[in-house]
Amino acid sequence: MFKTLLPLLAALLLPSAAAAAPSVNPAQAPSPWAVVQERGLGVVEPAVAAAPPSVLLVNARVMTAAGAVHDPGYVVLADGLIAAVGAGQPPSVPEGAAVLDLQGHTITPGLIDTHSHLGVYPSPGGTAHSDGNEATAPTTAGVWAEHSFWPQDPGLERALAGGVTALQILPGSANLIGGRGVVLQNVPRRGPRAMRLPGAPETVKMACGENPKRVYKEKGGPSTRMGNLRSFRSAWLKAEARRRLWDEADRKAAAGDKGKKKAKKGEAEKHPEAEWPERDLDLETLVGVLRGEILPQIHCYKADDMLDVLQVADEFGWQVRGFHHCLEAYKIRDVLADRGVSCSTWADWWGFKLEAYDGIPHNAALLTEAGARAVIHSDSGDGIQRLNQEAAKALRWGREAGVALTDDQALRWITANPAWTLGIDALTGTLEAGKR
Repeated sequence: MFKTLLPLLAALLLPSAAAAAPSVNPAQAPSPWAVVQERGLGVVEPAVAAAPPSVLLVNARVMTAAGAVHDPGYVVLADGLIAAVGAGQPPSVPEGAAVLDLQGHTITPGLIDTHSHLGVYPSPGGTAHSDGNEATAPTTAGVWAEHSFWPQDPGLERALAGGVTALQILPGSANLIGGRGVVLQNVPRRGPRAMRLPGAPETVKMACGENPKRVYKEKGGPSTRMGNLRSFRSAWLKAEARRRLWDEADRKAAAGDKGKKKAKKGEAEKHPEAEWPERDLDLETLVGVLRGEILPQIHCYKADDMLDVLQVADEFGWQVRGFHHCLEAYKIRDVLADRGVSCSTWADWWGFKLEAYDGIPHNAALLTEAGARAVIHSDSGDGIQRLNQEAAKALRWGREAGVALTDDQALRWITANPAWTLGIDALTGTLEAGKR
């Protein structure tokens, strides 16, 4: 039986000789950068699932996080996506849909945590499970949190029970550039590749301030904030040089036949040959940032540290997507609003180290009032279970300080704004037709 099946399986699973790739002029070969990105992000385990049923949710209070609140309202789900949202009763019911009467309940978008270490520091805690910091060099941009992630961390189930449907798993903050993060959908799978949220861009974790200088003070440095910035800039200088090599090789490859030199009498035609630089895992990540393909997420507490990082970003032409923790963001909220930088912070956690002494519980409210994107994150296996309550606390503090805030704005701190921070706002974060 098995001997009979093997040839059939081979025919189905293995490429045939007739399907072999054609020969390609080296000058027209695809960029190794493109190949690396395509192969590196491929899903090893296919997400096989039954076709999702159609579901109609009625008579609930529907908070869309897009400005509208329907009370009562309805949500129609079909083919795994939101098909319709509105007030009152739906005009039609999909054939065969399951109808759930949710009177007395509230429907919101799935909650999103921009800053989690679940899976890389899983439960139970212990040295064997401590996989979040590659604290062997100040810059380790080539490591991926995905490769430390344990998908059986029970913290994921607890987060899901708290409403978290998407989360960013990050390396720790020991390093100036700690490595790539990964944006996951909180759906159980055997491996992190299959848990990746389809369509989510790559991210990279960086850090400034106390942590890198504390960790590397006895390891050759940096040991000061100015040392942090020198090491930071040195890494970007190398990345800038590598990008020029990539861009030149890409230009030559794209030229192809258009770039061939006219042959002199008795000579063969000459083609511009693309000379691809030797691969460097750290620089590949940083070049992705310079090209705008990888979104920087930066651990920073103090306002002056954030301004320093913005200065470096301007020097090398990349954009900060989000600062994390940023307890002093309220001091530069006008700058963050003008620059379009999000701020992932806590509701009322501060004072646990010197650079956290100036945190205030009104941070998210003041950022929102100034027009900046505020996010309530967890950085905690406990806090991730109650992000809605954390947002409620920040809402209360803001209102007591006289900031006029709506419930919808507070809901956006844990839905729409984190979705934008992670580059997935076209996919999720609000209850709108076509989104997940």
